[in-house]
Amino acid sequence: MIGREILILAGTAATLGLVHTVIGPDHYLPFIVMSRARRWSLSKTLFISFLCGLGHILSSVVLGFLGIALGIAVARLKGFESLRGSWAAWFLIGFGFAYFVWGLWRAIKNKPHSHLHCHSAEEEHEHVHGHQEDHVHVHSRGKSVSLTPWILFTIFIFGPCEPLIPLVMYPAAKHNLAGVVLVTAAFGLTTIATMLALIALSSWGLSFLRLGRLERYVHALAGAMILISGLGVQFLGL
Repeated sequence: MIGREILILAGTAATLGLVHTVIGPDHYLPFIVMSRARRWSLSKTLFISFLCGLGHILSSVVLGFLGIALGIAVARLKGFESLRGSWAAWFLIGFGFAYFVWGLWRAIKNKPHSHLHCHSAEEEHEHVHGHQEDHVHVHSRGKSVSLTPWILFTIFIFGPCEPLIPLVMYPAAKHNLAGVVLVTAAFGLTTIATMLALIALSSWGLSFLRLGRLERYVHALAGAMILISGLGVQFLGL
C-alpha cells in the first residue's frame, strides 16, 4: 500500500536526486571530457554513463538493504557511505592526475614537426604534421579494449548516493516494500536521467569547439578537469 507519506518521500527523493547530480560535477564532467578526448560517439558516451550511473545507484541500494537486514543504524551506514565517498574522490584524483601526465607526455611526443620531400633534382618541399591519431597495429583478430570505461565504472561503484539510505529507511522501517522500491526508483531514475541530459547537452556543445593548436593537449586537459573534479569532491564537498 502506497500512502501519502511515501508519495511525498518519493517526490523528495526525486528532487534530491536532481540536486545531488547537478551540484556534483563528478557525476558528469569525467564523461564529458573523456568523450571529447577519446572521440566517443554520443551513443557510446551515454551507454557508458548509464552503466556507471546504474552501478553508482545499485551499490548504495545493496548497502542500504544489507543495513536494513542486519539492523545497522542509519548513522553507521552514513558514516560508511562517507568513507566510500572519500575513496571514490581519491580514485578520481589519482585517475585524473595519471591521465593528465599521460596526456602531457603524449602531446610533447606528438609535437608537430616537418619533413623535407624531394621529388626531383629541382623540386622539393616540406610539410608540417603531427601524429594526433592513435596508431593502430593489428596483431590478432581480437579488438583492443580500452580500460577507461572500466576505470570510470569502478570509481562510480565506490561513489555513494549519501541521501538515498536515510530516504529508504523510513518505508523500510514500516515494512513497506513497495514504498522502498518507489523511493529508490524515484531517486535512481532522476539521478541517471539528469546525468544523461547534462552529458548529452554538454557533449553536443563541445562537438563544435575547435581547440586549434591546443588540440594535441586534449587528453591532458581532460585529465586536468577530472583531477579538479576529484579535488572539488574531496575538499569542497561537491
